[in-house]
Amino acid sequence: MYELHFLTSAKKEFSKLDTPAQKLIKEKLLLLATNPELLKNNIKPLRGEYKGNFRLRIHEYRVIFQVKDEELIILIVRVGHRKEVY
Repeated sequence: MYELHFLTSAKKEFSKLDTPAQKLIKEKLLLLATNPELLKNNIKPLRGEYKGNFRLRIHEYRVIFQVKDEELIILIVRVGHRKEVY
């Protein structure tokens, strides 16, 4: 099982979202931490400026994250609406 860590900026972005969106994103992040294989269709590696990061699609929201396998950590970099995240 992976640990979830948020950057300070990602915490601020997450707290600005409305409550139903926060609840939905929180459920998916917990699922990602316990069993990433279940969400593999919604995860893509990013290119360009965000190379080395991954994108998790949750309806109209996106979570940009890094995976540190050697430490079993998922670092959340950005959270927000799909129009604003990239």
